[in-house]
Amino acid sequence: MNLAKPRIDVGLFTNHPEAMLDFYQSEIGLPFDHTLPLGQGLVQHRHDLLGSVLKINSSRAPLPDGAPSGYRELLIAREGLSGPRNLADPDGNRVTLVPPGTFGITRIGVKLAVRDAAAHRRFYAIALGLPDVPEAGGNSFYWGDSVVMFEETADAPADAALEGTGFRYLTVQVWKTDEEHRGVLARGGREGRAPQTLGKVARISFVRDPDGNWIEISQRASLTGSLD
Repeated sequence: MNLAKPRIDVGLFTNHPEAMLDFYQSEIGLPFDHTLPLGQGLVQHRHDLLGSVLKINSSRAPLPDGAPSGYRELLIAREGLSGPRNLADPDGNRVTLVPPGTFGITRIGVKLAVRDAAAHRRFYAIALGLPDVPEAGGNSFYWGDSVVMFEETADAPADAALEGTGFRYLTVQVWKTDEEHRGVLARGGREGRAPQTLGKVARISFVRDPDGNWIEISQRASLTGSLD
């Protein structure tokens, strides 16, 4: 993929925005950037995550507490640690602070629960065209300077929903959404939502991995200078 930003962003949904904002700002120490209205009662609270963006989405109407997606853990590199520090946010999402270099992580990593590791290796290596982390045995990939890793588990989803609380999607910033979207589908990815333009802000689409986990492909005008 031709990245406009060399790292991924992470999106989660919550019914408890006040507690979640306090946790990520006070406990984790993420700088708040700005609030972005998304329409239909959704509001996104954007935080700087070592150059990535943590997008905490909340809604006027309660969100369904459905089955979790495959995105199960956010790992954040933190200087000064002698080992991992395991935490959970107010909604129970796992957040782990790790010494830089752990699992190849220099900024952030995301851990997935998957039904079929071989299918996900093909998806990340072929459909997305990402290089693997050499020391990780094929179940971990670099996405710019972010790391995505996965392991087979019995409770991995068969058809992960975008709607619901918890970690729900990853975002990759590219130069041309339409080109990248077509390319992922041609190489075996599944369509989530066709490309659409959001005002003058971004052109986005969604694709899905073999378990249905959602990935947003975003051409953001502030990075690319154009939505054409």
